[in-house]
Amino acid sequence: MPERMKPYALSAFLLLLVVYLGVQALTGERGLLSGSARDALLVAREQQLESLVSQRADLEVRVRYLRADTLSRDLLEERARAVLGFADPRDYLIRVAASPAPSAAAATS
Repeated sequence: MPERMKPYALSAFLLLLVVYLGVQALTGERGLLSGSARDALLVAREQQLESLVSQRADLEVRVRYLRADTLSRDLLEERARAVLGFADPRDYLIRVAASPAPSAAAATS
């Protein structure tokens, strides 16, 4: 029996190869059936890119105002207060107590 099958071994191998490649073409990572997942990922990445572009534009403006030749005193004062944790004596500070953690509130109910 094995001697009769030898001429068909190459054909069987090629058939299995074609079947494997066909399955991968349909269901693989870049297959035809995974197109909707790729589209959803593309939309999410485009939104992330828009967010990063706007953040970068904001940072570029802030950096421009902190350079020596175009120094903005207001922005410099704001950044110094934020970094050092200082406040002007004429400022009103309102301290708000932190709300209890949800797990602690659920445990007491």
